[in-house]
Amino acid sequence: MKNLNPLEIIKSELNIIENTLKVYLDSQHSFINQVSEYIIFSGGKRIRPLLMILSAKLFLNNTINKESLESLYRTSILFEYLHAATLLHDDVVDDAQFRRGRRAARNLWGNQATILVGDYLYAKALRIASLLENPKVMNVITQTTLLMSEGEVLQLLNIDNHNLTESEYEEVIFRKTAVLISACCEVGAILGRAKPNECLLLKNFGKYLGLAFQIVDDLLDYLSEETGKDLGKDFKEGKVTLPVIYALKSAEKEEKNKLLSLLKAPNPTQEDFETAKKIIEKNKGFVKSKEKAQHYITLAKKCLKELPNNLYKNLLLFISDYLLERKK
Repeated sequence: MKNLNPLEIIKSELNIIENTLKVYLDSQHSFINQVSEYIIFSGGKRIRPLLMILSAKLFLNNTINKESLESLYRTSILFEYLHAATLLHDDVVDDAQFRRGRRAARNLWGNQATILVGDYLYAKALRIASLLENPKVMNVITQTTLLMSEGEVLQLLNIDNHNLTESEYEEVIFRKTAVLISACCEVGAILGRAKPNECLLLKNFGKYLGLAFQIVDDLLDYLSEETGKDLGKDFKEGKVTLPVIYALKSAEKEEKNKLLSLLKAPNPTQEDFETAKKIIEKNKGFVKSKEKAQHYITLAKKCLKELPNNLYKNLLLFISDYLLERKK
């Protein structure tokens, strides 16, 4: 593997994760499998299970037997189940029409079924975690699930909050995105038998990586047509994300009021979106948001400095750069 480039190694890991997902999605009820497969196999990046695997291998460095390796991959997919559960719930809360370029599950099976399958995936993830019989891992997973649930509530409460501050926004995205990515890295370190201070470094690495990931995601909602989502979905839903927060902070009164009125419009048009985009761009909302994401990536990389220098550390650094520059 050492002779392969980073992309080839990551592709190999992702193939194993994909196959593991297919093997263990095994509810006795075909309907649950149908909805679960629809959301899980709809083009996700698998970044969360990948981070868990690489974080574990950072310390194991290939000194692991076949049985333990299979257990490691089986554990990693619980993070994809947790992520899929939040996507199902989010789509119901947001009345989403599309997810990853396809009709949202709620549009095919209704809100009730979608919520219940999301609950099933949460339970499935907890069940996989419990099979490890590792109290440290179980503590991380249950605490993470609790924070994610709080995040869903916070997101709901802030739907019409057009006065959202930067610190409030970061609190939402910490629970919405960063806490799960943080848990992936921390659990990987625990399973790699890392020391407590090393586990903490990986936990913080994941937190900063997750914050940057969500900020970039919010940028792409305005700037990229490759996301598989509706471009401008956040704007159309009136969501205040970091580019908007920065623009509102810098804009003159007239432009600020105009941007707020566009966000509050019940049925915004494409022209409204383009107008809002111009106001945000003029007031450095996109530039400052990219700088903030870069700041978090820098903090994430600092967390890795004291950790073992090997192939897997290089892969984590590679992923950090990729998450910052991704186009979808």
